[in-house]
Amino acid sequence: MSVSISGRANWLADKHLQRLLAALAEGSEEARIAGGAVRNTLMGQPVADVDIATTCLPQEIIRRAEAEGFKPVPTGIEHGTVTVVAGGKPYEITTLRADVETDGRRAKVSFGRDWKLDAERRDFTINALYAEADGRVVDLVGGIADIEARRLRFIGDAEARIREDYLRILRFFRFFAWYGEGRPDAEGLKACARLKEGLAQLSAERIWAELKKLLSASDPSRALLWMRQAGVLSAALPESEKWGIDAIHGLTKAEKDLGWAADPMLRLEAIVPPDAARMKTLAERLRFSTAESDRLRHWALATAVEPKVTEAELAKRLYRGDRQGLVDRLRLSLAGARVRAVEDNNALLEAGGFSRLLAFALKWEKPVFPLKGADLTALGATPGPKLGEILNNLETEWIEAGFAPDRGALLERAAKALET
Repeated sequence: MSVSISGRANWLADKHLQRLLAALAEGSEEARIAGGAVRNTLMGQPVADVDIATTCLPQEIIRRAEAEGFKPVPTGIEHGTVTVVAGGKPYEITTLRADVETDGRRAKVSFGRDWKLDAERRDFTINALYAEADGRVVDLVGGIADIEARRLRFIGDAEARIREDYLRILRFFRFFAWYGEGRPDAEGLKACARLKEGLAQLSAERIWAELKKLLSASDPSRALLWMRQAGVLSAALPESEKWGIDAIHGLTKAEKDLGWAADPMLRLEAIVPPDAARMKTLAERLRFSTAESDRLRHWALATAVEPKVTEAELAKRLYRGDRQGLVDRLRLSLAGARVRAVEDNNALLEAGGFSRLLAFALKWEKPVFPLKGADLTALGATPGPKLGEILNNLETEWIEAGFAPDRGALLERAAKALET
């Protein structure tokens, strides 16, 4: 029985895409939609990017694209990839390939014309589907049956696929988190467990990019559980080893129940210890961005907030500390309390307290201290340590008074302080 995505894929009807496919298929050449766009359409998932596979060689892709008035960009021409901008949309076009040599990180490829060989060099069956311009799906590796079963399976021998690129270990769990159901494929899981040491060959950037995609899935908890059992999580994220991943279940439930957006950084914080020194090491090892490093550090440095704390006290902490760090702490505390509240009435009260404080923290705006050093020099103060000390004392008094004293009252206090 033939399967088609026609009628299910609005993007396929794009006139510029159809012109591009037709141009690439002129003469004796062929071109098909490849990979994720076909997979996601069959699974009823949104399609972000549309990739194309073709028998055309890279220079011929460029020539034909230019002849149609499209803009080709040689983004990975040595690997057979050209990005063509058609109708304002980028399409990544790759010549059919076969691996000549692999070292666990990258492959040397030769260009070819065999669609089955091209499919077999890919990682998972659900990622190796093609679609003709009219929507007819071409399945050379059993991907359609795996999509229907929501089963993630390596193409051919799982160990062989992993040895070609050890990132496929993390991709196995990432795609399982996004698309799999039930238990992971047994052979794939065993292969990942046996070859997990190969992750050490990968760059930090590739590892974190893959972990972040996994942590962005609707519910990554099952995938993380299997990663932990296979020893893969400890290999990729050793900080999680003695901490545990139980908190991720409560967090994903809170996200669904309370309408929180999936947040990979918050989910990471749920499975690692709030230890500033270890988080600094983690951020450096995985080459976090400055924003990611800062967020992790502020979360680790923020002390836990008790559910009975008053909003006035929390405001003081928010002023002195980092709001995002405290918000992260409150979200995780609320998620944990909600789990315990099923059997513990005290935890139910705690959840109410954390919910109240979180709502306050999210709407809180940091007030601006009304005085500056120039205000004190205008009163006759001499620039120096004493001026800074008076200013700091006044700011502390202002904070402790709930940010209430206005500029006039503070200037009066400053004048008196300068008289002593």
